[in-house]
Amino acid sequence: MASTETTDDAAVREGGAGTEDNDLAGLDALETAVHTDRPSFGQVFLAKVLPPLVAVALVLVVWQSLISFDIVTDPSKLPSPSAVWDEAKNAWLEGTLLDYVWTSVSRGLLGFVLALVIGTPLGLLVARVRFVRAAIGPVLSGLQSLPSVAWVPPAVIWLGLDNSMMYAVILLGAVPSIANGLVSGVDQVSPLFLRAGRTLGATGLRGTWHIVMPAALPGYLAGLKQGWAFSWRSLMAAEIIASSPDLGVGLGQLLENGRNASSMSMVFLAIFLILFVGIAIDLLLFSPLERRVLRGRGLLVRS
Repeated sequence: MASTETTDDAAVREGGAGTEDNDLAGLDALETAVHTDRPSFGQVFLAKVLPPLVAVALVLVVWQSLISFDIVTDPSKLPSPSAVWDEAKNAWLEGTLLDYVWTSVSRGLLGFVLALVIGTPLGLLVARVRFVRAAIGPVLSGLQSLPSVAWVPPAVIWLGLDNSMMYAVILLGAVPSIANGLVSGVDQVSPLFLRAGRTLGATGLRGTWHIVMPAALPGYLAGLKQGWAFSWRSLMAAEIIASSPDLGVGLGQLLENGRNASSMSMVFLAIFLILFVGIAIDLLLFSPLERRVLRGRGLLVRS
């Protein structure tokens, strides 16, 4: 009888251990599947590449149909797709197309980096110091809602028609968005993380770097995306309003040149290039960062 009970107990222990091993094996298999089950090229193409291509093709078909069926007959109102293509081809052959893009992109990226350097510590200060939040928190929210174009006239008067004026407009448009995004992210950090960090000795700057910033990363990243959008829009407003030979011709100035010349093909080319740069920056910079952050938190299984 004793031997039977001993045998049964051993069987239960073996069964429990076997169950635990099976559970661990199942979790390990699931984790392995999450990290290794990458979609094929065909799946990525169908899910991410084909839909925007279809949308663009549909827009082109509708656009060309408006011209072909004489729904819009005045080319000064709506140019044909071929006219815009010819405008782009001529700019490429003249060697000015990339100059237009690079002039604006270089200004936009440099202004955004400057806004990042200023907005990040400002956001941390507002989020962590109660008096500072009460003093300038509402001001940041108000500045964020102020149209960027409103800063162009005073920036021209203060700084003149040069690149410093462009950067000032970008900063005034982007810094509040970056700072408010970080404040929102810090506000969403669980107090449990902060207490655990203090228990482990992560206080002051060490706690900010190792606890607060990683936990606030999703909100901070959202602020960065919005900050870039404000940077790009602010720059376009500045380039449209303020023109000077010393500033070169960016995409905003190209848009204004098309208006002055009553060339709708040039206007549409500038609009498409502005849109293209905005989409490219989001796809090449912010979307990979966002996927990495979500994947690191277990919120994104498939890339």
